[in-house]
Amino acid sequence: MIHTDDLKVRPLLPSDAAHLVKWLSDERVLTYYEGRDRPHDETLVQQNFYPEDDNETRCLILYEDEPIGYAQFYLLEATEKQHYEYAHDDVAYGMDQFIGEPTYWNRGIGTQLVKAILHYLHTEKGAQRVAIDPQASNERALRCYEKCGFRKVKMLPLHEWHEGSMRDCWMMEWIAPAD
Repeated sequence: MIHTDDLKVRPLLPSDAAHLVKWLSDERVLTYYEGRDRPHDETLVQQNFYPEDDNETRCLILYEDEPIGYAQFYLLEATEKQHYEYAHDDVAYGMDQFIGEPTYWNRGIGTQLVKAILHYLHTEKGAQRVAIDPQASNERALRCYEKCGFRKVKMLPLHEWHEGSMRDCWMMEWIAPAD
């Protein structure tokens, strides 16, 4: 578990599916994550967040012990490293997250969350690099990631399907500080 101040990140449990259904059927959340044309019911949540075999670590975010969002991280595989132009032996991770409770937006919790995950990936998993690819139009996410030490590396034109069309994304990376 990742823990810092009032924030906890713990492994996703089967009983957490109800939170995901709630968050991923809220148009405010879907504007940024998955798309308003793709609300999730129980079946879609099970398919997308509870697969039987993949290499992603899926987590629930709690703030003051209240479930407020979702995070996932995963070791990049060889094809992904090649796509991001990383060396074969780089220890590189990808990550995604969202705060599903809009009342917790614009309070600095996203920045606190991303920093906590980066610290965990670096100190516990040996991550040298972490890559993310937010939509270019998601200015709040871009600001958050830049505050956490990510830098824009390259534009990924027409990279992600969102609300009926392909959207541009930024490939952003965080590089671990020299020890």
